[in-house]
Amino acid sequence: MKSEIHPEYFETTIRCVCGNEILTRATKKDIRVEICSACHPLYTGKQRLVDTEGRVERFMKKYGTKRAS
Repeated sequence: MKSEIHPEYFETTIRCVCGNEILTRATKKDIRVEICSACHPLYTGKQRLVDTEGRVERFMKKYGTKRAS
């Protein structure tokens, strides 16, 4: 193995918006995420609408009120 080509690993904490904290090792310190396994709908079975930049409102405004003629 070549020396000095591998990144340095740190003990870090991954923090989610929901408040969940995961202790692990990574190449970056103090990682913050928006969705983790504790609040992701795939793992929880609960659907939670995650709206970023008003996309849902724009879609509903554009397509939500139209009816077929």
